[in-house]
Amino acid sequence: MYSFWEDSYVTSEFTTIKNIIPDLGIIMEKNLFYPTSGGQPSDSGQIKFDNQIASISEARKTKNEDILLVLESFPNNLQVGMQGLQEINWELRYRHMRMHTALHLLSVVIPLPVNGGQIGEMKSRLDFNMPDPIEDKQKIEDEINDLIQQDLNVEQLWIAEIELDKNPKLVKTMSVSPPRGSGDIRLIRIASSDNQVDLQPCGGTHVRRTSEIGRITLGKIEKKGKNNRRVSIHFSD
Repeated sequence: MYSFWEDSYVTSEFTTIKNIIPDLGIIMEKNLFYPTSGGQPSDSGQIKFDNQIASISEARKTKNEDILLVLESFPNNLQVGMQGLQEINWELRYRHMRMHTALHLLSVVIPLPVNGGQIGEMKSRLDFNMPDPIEDKQKIEDEINDLIQQDLNVEQLWIAEIELDKNPKLVKTMSVSPPRGSGDIRLIRIASSDNQVDLQPCGGTHVRRTSEIGRITLGKIEKKGKNNRRVSIHFSD
């Protein structure tokens, strides 16, 4: 399991170099950096090797599910097996965590199929299959902020595909159909002590409580095709 799934609040971690890709980057034995995936940008940060610092400009998934850390420049004498201290840009990570969780809530208050999305530091969006325009933007904004203020619990769950096959009703409770072929499926559940608000497969990073998101403002709603509308949100602070 990736470190950012085990605990997305961890900001630093020692590990060793697993592989070096000349003139591009390095792969660590245990990776702290979230890679660009699912509309969420990658983390940035640095790795400290003895008296040298390697700045990480981007993290990318490889074909075999390793994570390549793209370096701005290569420190001298890097070697496989060398230990380093990974340090992520926490401010950037935390904004992405807040935004990603807020988009889950947006999909709750607008219960329509989602065609895509993009997460940013200050502004994010979802594209909905929405033939008709939203009549009351303020109502949508009020509803998402009400969910945020309820201080709902956000947790990850893991379920095997075979368990989904045994319990097909579970799929109907999800706002997004889970992918198949990976064995285990990671789910993000948002709920109070007595009510489930959202359950969907997701590989991103999220806050533990919705109250951490802060107030959200609904931005533009743009028509992007016959049945597609793009709904943007941004932080009020």
